[in-house]
Amino acid sequence: MLIKKTPDILSSEITDSRLYFGRRRFMREAATLALAASLPTRLLADKPTWLNNISPSDFSTSEQPNSYSDITTYNNYYEFGTGKDQPQHQARNFNPWPWQLKISGEAEKTGTYNLEDILAGRAMEERIYRLRCVEAWSMVIPWVGFPLGELLKEFLPTSRAKFVEFVTLNDPSRMPGQKTRVLQWPYREGLRIDEAMHPLTILATGLYGEELPNQNGAPLRLVIPWKYGFKSIKAITEIRFRETAPNNSWRQSQPGEYGFYANVNPEVDHPRWSQARERRIGAGIFAPKQETLMFNGYADQVASLYAGMDLKRNF
Repeated sequence: MLIKKTPDILSSEITDSRLYFGRRRFMREAATLALAASLPTRLLADKPTWLNNISPSDFSTSEQPNSYSDITTYNNYYEFGTGKDQPQHQARNFNPWPWQLKISGEAEKTGTYNLEDILAGRAMEERIYRLRCVEAWSMVIPWVGFPLGELLKEFLPTSRAKFVEFVTLNDPSRMPGQKTRVLQWPYREGLRIDEAMHPLTILATGLYGEELPNQNGAPLRLVIPWKYGFKSIKAITEIRFRETAPNNSWRQSQPGEYGFYANVNPEVDHPRWSQARERRIGAGIFAPKQETLMFNGYADQVASLYAGMDLKRNF
């Protein structure tokens, strides 16, 4: 299993991430405060050659991952434009550090925290998760991250915490897509508390062993691989424990098309297209589509969360 440890130094002491991508690759030794030399910077276009030497998490698929280029140039990230190729350009100068994360709602420990302190203070072990991710198209992405539940437990949610709400950064000066009215900003998402605590729900801080690129949600994004991609909120600034379900952004905008649960279900079509088949990005426009799997192939891990539920009505 990959052990990626976080630094003990302040963000002000580290070279700007736009100039040096190795910022969080400084290794943190358990017995001392000494820092190992940084790993060399890799250009975004380079193809990693060392991924297969890393032990995957228990949830990783054996499927071949998409290329780094596929993953970083084909993105749904409306804060940086509605075109799939816009985020890589519009987010180029976005600086995600320093970053603060607000914890609020039904928990004993709330407040606003520096993200670097949260990560470094916990000496968190991060893992490679090679996960299938699906919308009307699909990818296999080697995320670097950790289970969301490991973090949530530290804030001691109360018995009234039935749901968890996530809020993204709201700053049109830095996110030009927020100057449009395509959605009601800031972007919001939510999970039931048991979904949030499931070990397959992860907070991603990187991919392909690198710091998370801006267009993929830097510095912190949610990844829920058995749900459609719009649930995986990016650039998270607030996590709120709630007694009632939040009204997530796409459901608020188009409730007839996007439900709260958004579980991958080939038996439930979107009103404007079938969701029974998907096309893998990078395979080419003439490549045949493949069958979409229930819960995106993670039914053995998560189906029990929805026992007795009507998944066509609770879409």
